[in-house]
Amino acid sequence: MSIFARALGPDFDRLHPMMRRRFGVAVAAGYGCVGTGTMDHVWRTRDWVRPFLWLGSWRNILVPVSGRDVPFTIENYPYRDTIGRETVSFVRTFELPRRRARFDATMVYDRRRDVLVDYLGTHQHLATDLTFEVTEGGGLVIRSHEQRFYEGPLRFRFPAVLTGTAELHESYDEAVGRFRIRVEVSNPVLGPLFGYAGTFACRWPEVGPDGEGVPASVKPLREERRP
Repeated sequence: MSIFARALGPDFDRLHPMMRRRFGVAVAAGYGCVGTGTMDHVWRTRDWVRPFLWLGSWRNILVPVSGRDVPFTIENYPYRDTIGRETVSFVRTFELPRRRARFDATMVYDRRRDVLVDYLGTHQHLATDLTFEVTEGGGLVIRSHEQRFYEGPLRFRFPAVLTGTAELHESYDEAVGRFRIRVEVSNPVLGPLFGYAGTFACRWPEVGPDGEGVPASVKPLREERRP
């Protein structure tokens, strides 16, 4: 059973079959999911929020650039991390004319609290709990919540005014045979910060129980034990 199936419970069966395949990636299932496509629009808000976005991009947490018809890749590989937890990578790459931008995350199921934890960035310094909602058409809405910061012995919860919470809408469009995705990251004070929307198609690479087939490039440089 995938970590997404654990988080969704019986609602997992309400997903569209292609969405069940996509979010069924697991070590036991033996496959990952790599999507390639185009984001019709990658946007950010006014210039005065740009420093906030550039700060986040330092460790692949936010995307400080914008553009249209942007080539896009999303890499979801299941593996067991060095702590022994089943993990799924969520590495999004945007190929913009002047630079490549990445938005990295790794997701882990916290059995004790019965919740999926999303670690953000290359060093898992930020963690947020996720909630899931299945739509009537078998799509999925994922929402992030309060953010926690970890560095060495340091641990604290970010004040709401300093957070960027995400809402992701994903579905499968049978008419075009592609997945549709729409993401918006916002702040309770500043409002919308950045987002993207577009479509992609998937391939399903094989992965082994010991991490065979999982690229090192999708794994974080540091792993955080605390959920």
